[in-house]
Amino acid sequence: MTTRPFKQVDVFTAVPYLGNPLAVVLDGQGLSTEDMQHFTNWTNLSEATFLLPPTQAGADYRVRIFCPGRELPFAGHPTLGSCHAWLQAGGRPKAGHVVQECGIGLVKLQRDGDRLAFAAPPLRKSGPLPEADVSLIARGLGVARDDITDHAWCDNGPNWRGVMLRSAEQVLALQPDATVLAGLDIGVVGPRGKVGVVGSRSPGDECAFEVRAFFPGNNGMAEDPVTGSLNAALAQWLIGAGHAPASYIASQGTALGRAGRVHVQRDAAGDIWIGGSSVTCIDGTVEL
Repeated sequence: MTTRPFKQVDVFTAVPYLGNPLAVVLDGQGLSTEDMQHFTNWTNLSEATFLLPPTQAGADYRVRIFCPGRELPFAGHPTLGSCHAWLQAGGRPKAGHVVQECGIGLVKLQRDGDRLAFAAPPLRKSGPLPEADVSLIARGLGVARDDITDHAWCDNGPNWRGVMLRSAEQVLALQPDATVLAGLDIGVVGPRGKVGVVGSRSPGDECAFEVRAFFPGNNGMAEDPVTGSLNAALAQWLIGAGHAPASYIASQGTALGRAGRVHVQRDAAGDIWIGGSSVTCIDGTVEL
């Protein structure tokens, strides 16, 4: 056992305990894959990360990302939370931006005011879902097939299947059936009012979409509070298909009592940036 610096970070929120928590071990050197997986399972969080020296030229640090039961090549809230923790611990980027090395390669991050944002990685699979999958998802979500107004593969590491419902209210009312959706990673999005039309949403509502993420868990279907990888893939699909403007904010976690906010921005070069605030809730050491 070695004493290692550790932080628990809440991501996609500036208010502690309203986002998605992440365990960050700031020195993962000498730990085996089994050690990392065991600690991740013990935290009972959706993900834990382990920072290591980079192995690729240009990278500032390397991160390994784990969720209960498996390692992930990429995930969004661990990317932002790990970068927040690395910078807070004194990390200094080699260039004007941070470059993270992970399972899918190099991911660029930049400061966006008081937030961090990562460049959405390219989709590994895109295009419409098979109709059999869409019908199955509709049945598992408890909605009519016609209530799914569009759908797409949203695979950027996690193998998300994205579906759009008619409204944010319909998204919030979902009670998915774990037996029907077993083994599937499902992202559901619904618009708040008429997207892009000023005054179509409730006064003071900054969010264009409500998002929910469902995936297989240890006790059936689990729900993620706020999901960077899913929102990155949804943004590429929604903006590309004309369902969303080039800049918008998505809300996620409402159904779980959270208040996650995901900031999406497509820049002049066509790159899509996924941003959010992070706040450190626990700062200390861990024995590993």
